[in-house]
Amino acid sequence: MKHSRAFYNAYIVPGKSSEQGAIALPLDIPANKTAKALILALLFFCPFNIFAADTWSYHQKSDPLSNRTYSFAQSPLPARGLYDNLRLEIVCKDNALQVVIDADKLIASQGSAFDFEYQIDKNPPVTIQMKTFKDSKRKGYTEDYAKRIVDDILTGQSVFIRVHTMIRKILSAAIPLENAGDPIKHVVTDCGLSVSDNAANESAYSLAEFEQDFAKLPPEQQQQVLHKIKKIILETQRALSREK
Repeated sequence: MKHSRAFYNAYIVPGKSSEQGAIALPLDIPANKTAKALILALLFFCPFNIFAADTWSYHQKSDPLSNRTYSFAQSPLPARGLYDNLRLEIVCKDNALQVVIDADKLIASQGSAFDFEYQIDKNPPVTIQMKTFKDSKRKGYTEDYAKRIVDDILTGQSVFIRVHTMIRKILSAAIPLENAGDPIKHVVTDCGLSVSDNAANESAYSLAEFEQDFAKLPPEQQQQVLHKIKKIILETQRALSREK
């Protein structure tokens, strides 16, 4: 009678070194080709995608109902433990641009409106109305404000979002916008749209940023900057008056 042999296979966890991510799996099965094939199959079907991506990414999927392909840019999840699990998606579906919020907690009943607030960097927060999907209480969207939100996102370094739920609880998250440009622009292009001039260029220089930089200057340089700004304003006013 042949005895079985125990095989030990190392399952390497993605993103870790062999010392950190190798896990020995003892399998007390016969040493034959069938056993080896089983081992390979088990390793192949292990969930390698259990580690969430930490950056924005572009995806294409097929709608099971309409069999039409749609695309979306997906944000990373916020830092675990600090915020709620909220994810932003910029979606192009049926030639319509959507901004979608996906939560793991209740937002509102299906097809109901709720307040969504977003703040780009240190700019003033903007509040709009979103609506949950007809088949979900935890996922909402907007088409009316989608282009505005996209243009705003493409000018910033981070976005802070708040979701006002039907039970008067506020879900919040800070989402970095690093590497968001290419995936989002790809989705916008899929919808036959183009980003605004401000979004296409570098991030806009806000008044808050100017005040911070201005405060770092010594008094003499502050006066020089103010003199130049005053000159620019006067020249702009003269140009506008001539146009009238």
